[in-house]
Amino acid sequence: MTTFSVKTYNNINKIGLRELGNAFQIDGDHKENPDAYIIRSENLHGTEFPENLKAIARAGAGTNNIPIDEATDKGIVVFNTPGANANAVKEAVIASTLLSARDYIAANEWVNTLTGDDVPKQVEAGKKQFAGSEITGKNFGVIGLGAIGARIANDAYRLGMHVYGYDPYVSIETAWNISSHVRRVNDIKDIFRNCDYITIHVPLTEETKATFNREAFDVMGKDVTIINFARGELVDNEALFDAIETGVVKRYITDFGTEDLLNQEKITVLPHVGGSTEEAELNCAIMAGQTIRRFMETGEIINSVNFPNVKQALTSPFRITLINNNVPNIVARISTRVSEAGINISNIINRFKDHHAYTLLDLDESDESKVRALAAEFDSSDNIVRVRIIKKSWKHFTGIQSARLVRERIKN
Repeated sequence: MTTFSVKTYNNINKIGLRELGNAFQIDGDHKENPDAYIIRSENLHGTEFPENLKAIARAGAGTNNIPIDEATDKGIVVFNTPGANANAVKEAVIASTLLSARDYIAANEWVNTLTGDDVPKQVEAGKKQFAGSEITGKNFGVIGLGAIGARIANDAYRLGMHVYGYDPYVSIETAWNISSHVRRVNDIKDIFRNCDYITIHVPLTEETKATFNREAFDVMGKDVTIINFARGELVDNEALFDAIETGVVKRYITDFGTEDLLNQEKITVLPHVGGSTEEAELNCAIMAGQTIRRFMETGEIINSVNFPNVKQALTSPFRITLINNNVPNIVARISTRVSEAGINISNIINRFKDHHAYTLLDLDESDESKVRALAAEFDSSDNIVRVRIIKKSWKHFTGIQSARLVRERIKN
């Protein structure tokens, strides 16, 4: 039986790591040159990847701590676990919305300053400054309607809010899960223009950086609450300070703290624990373990951020997986090489993403030496980045029971 090695960072939940199964050695003798990494917050920028590394699974949604382009060029597939911590982040956003509406945090700080035998009287006299307002009937904007944003939008509607959603890239699958009462808008300015509360849930890219900039704040009305549990760089802090000063922003809540945000009036900075509940960490570890196991044992790719999703049942004696540059006629050349080797192709699937492609090549050939010779030819060919051979086992990973467990945990 083939044994795979995995190196973990950041205390990955051990129960979740059981999903890897007995064929995986975790943080063992080969951890310095493993087949895969499973990480959470570890910053891999500037890290020299070991030669044997084939996959990196991020137990979470964001992957800005991973040098994606470098990994892709080396044929390393990067995975994340979308949706595994969605419920935890949703609850954090809803809690922040409620806390900000009534300013409970400031109220608690004020009460703790009171002294004397007449504290109850002082509380009664000063409570009006923290009366706040109800969220029912207010306009709530969600930027990014993925696994997290969709849940927030649905629950905000259930709390009696008028919900606006903006996401030009929302998937069909996610769209089916969004309440029909959520008003989809095609222009992000409609969120800025209409909403009393705005929360953002998009990845950090060149396109989304500083989504909240001076232009955005100029469109808003007064007393807007902004919640950012996605990435700190989505907000231009200098523009934010001016918006607070002019009364446009009533409260900014984030779990991405920087020194310039600390101890600022009308800014609430929390530790970055929005998606770090016990349940979320377990779900992320389970999904990461399942993803790595499926990839290493079958070559299938699910939830990758740098390669296309590719699924194909393995029914042949051998499978060769190929990561190649996305150049014309590559599939034809692969097929010709197989034919010249006197081997029949039982199944082939090729998918591309940007400048690279991924091929699953299933071979109707039981002679392992012929398969290895063919793989060696591919490995020495131009435009081929990485080659793997997978031998069919009677017990290939399906993950049906565990996948059901994850779905149930995420749903609940």
